[in-house]
Amino acid sequence: MQDGDSFPRLLQCFFSDRLLAQRKVSPHTIASYRDTFRLLLQFAQKRLHKAPSQLGLKDLNAFLIGAFLDDLEKRRHNGARSRNLRLTAVRSFFRYAALEAPAHSEIIQRVLAIPNQRQPRALVAFLTRPEIDTLLATPNRQTWLGRRDHAFLLLAVQTGLRLSEMTALRHEDVWLGTGPHVRCCGKGRKERCTPLAKSTAAVLKAWIREQGREDSKTLFPSMRGGAFSAAGVQHMVARHVSEARKTCPTLQNKRVSPHVLPQFRNGALAGWRRSRGDRALAGT
Repeated sequence: MQDGDSFPRLLQCFFSDRLLAQRKVSPHTIASYRDTFRLLLQFAQKRLHKAPSQLGLKDLNAFLIGAFLDDLEKRRHNGARSRNLRLTAVRSFFRYAALEAPAHSEIIQRVLAIPNQRQPRALVAFLTRPEIDTLLATPNRQTWLGRRDHAFLLLAVQTGLRLSEMTALRHEDVWLGTGPHVRCCGKGRKERCTPLAKSTAAVLKAWIREQGREDSKTLFPSMRGGAFSAAGVQHMVARHVSEARKTCPTLQNKRVSPHVLPQFRNGALAGWRRSRGDRALAGT
């Protein structure tokens, strides 16, 4: 195999064979890796004056990859986290190339040796019991929108599901018989079931009954009936947090997002249940 055409072939096989057929990665991962190599090929073309189809593995050496990562920081203003995510995609390809093109082992090993950039670890924010009580009481449950928002916030707090998992839920994912639980496919395509408190199950049962149960129907639709987007959830949470701040001063100095809600479950929910019971979760 000529070096000039080995890289294009390896890259195609990396996506079609390694990622899709063997690892069966999620569409989100495919899109992230695709964007990384699009940026890398554009950078290499400008730096080396070669079209992507003319690149070989020897062109994508550690010096070029390092310059590419530096360019992401300087020109695109990427932080350490974004830089490291791009490097993860590059490493994944080169680990695949190490098996398929052993003649280039020295170049490959030098790329694999590029370290991650250290990033500061911020303290994970979380909400206290009074703050959660206030937030759950904010939606006006006399309206359809308020009932949806309350059910969404309650489920997020009680189960600790991620934002992407919440918006992907359908009626078929909620079991409200004996042993009520919610089933989801999370990060790494791992399926898991999370038990529901009696009060949470009661709220979801009423919400699904109002919608008319259909297994394929989105559990938390938008006002137009489509999927509840991540941006829509962020806007919804911001709106209720803004309202909750009027009666809960401790929320004034907290940055609350959909990603903060699951943190409550990880730290304080067990004690909250013991001290207030399931009725507090339902806001009754």
